[in-house]
Amino acid sequence: MTPDPQAVRRFGHDLDALIAPGTRIGLAVSGGPDSLALLLLSAAARPGLVEASTVDHGLREAAADEAAMVAALCSRLNVPHRALEAQWDEVPTANVQARARAERYRLLAAWADERALPAVATAHHADDQAETLLMRLGRGAGLSGLAGVRADMRRDDGLRLVRPLLGWRKRELVALCEAAGVEPVDDPSNCDPRHDRARVRQWMTGADLDVDRLATSAEALSDAEQALQWAMEKLIAERMVIDGDAVTIDPAGLPRDMVRRLLVAAFRRLGASEPRGAELMRAIAALDEGRNASLSGLLVRAGTPWRVSSEPPRRA
Repeated sequence: MTPDPQAVRRFGHDLDALIAPGTRIGLAVSGGPDSLALLLLSAAARPGLVEASTVDHGLREAAADEAAMVAALCSRLNVPHRALEAQWDEVPTANVQARARAERYRLLAAWADERALPAVATAHHADDQAETLLMRLGRGAGLSGLAGVRADMRRDDGLRLVRPLLGWRKRELVALCEAAGVEPVDDPSNCDPRHDRARVRQWMTGADLDVDRLATSAEALSDAEQALQWAMEKLIAERMVIDGDAVTIDPAGLPRDMVRRLLVAAFRRLGASEPRGAELMRAIAALDEGRNASLSGLLVRAGTPWRVSSEPPRRA
């Protein structure tokens, strides 16, 4: 069942680049070929340092059996396993994938915190990266969105996610499972055309696209996004001032995207939700023309500098 030694060495190098050798790590294992390959490789590369979990969203009858299959495989590999069950006040019927994703990461964050795991690895790979890039292009995403799936990120809830398989193709992971004699589960939602990713995946199959080049572009965009975030830290310190219960920002002479990022930083500082891109750009256009703008419950007053504060209550 142990993967080919060359594959284990390759994976170990990819994992070590994200989280130091000898460090314990958690795995999110659904039972599909990607996550089962992640499990096999991790167990071989870091024996005794791996724990796994499987999220049962409670949306498919087969989910509990799939979690049990993963638990059995983990037992054979001497990897501790935990099944995490979603807790819904009401089972979602709309925007199902997005809500399931949010619940999945909530459960993983609680599990990682309980087990004192410094990071959780997911099985996102190069094909996922290419699909994400195309999906977000179709939605008109900016640089932050086009940066795609990041190899190492920390969520607002404190969960650190690492993706050591971003340089691997799906076909490699499928072949690795076949060679190990492990039969993955088949999630029918992966082929359901009601979901954006499934439609993009089906289109890519017939479009003869170079997945590796798309993934390389996503990686380059991610590097550019990280460089901008680094530059913004200094800019925020220079251009944003806390003024009581308000924030002032000086946008003078800055490129449009940096102005947008300054405004987003001000919104976060005041605890407001980040507005949608189109709304934010309309607000910036109004401020450039000397008009105030209201969004996400905040009032942004034009002038020099711009002043961001809670929107005053409306008169009856």
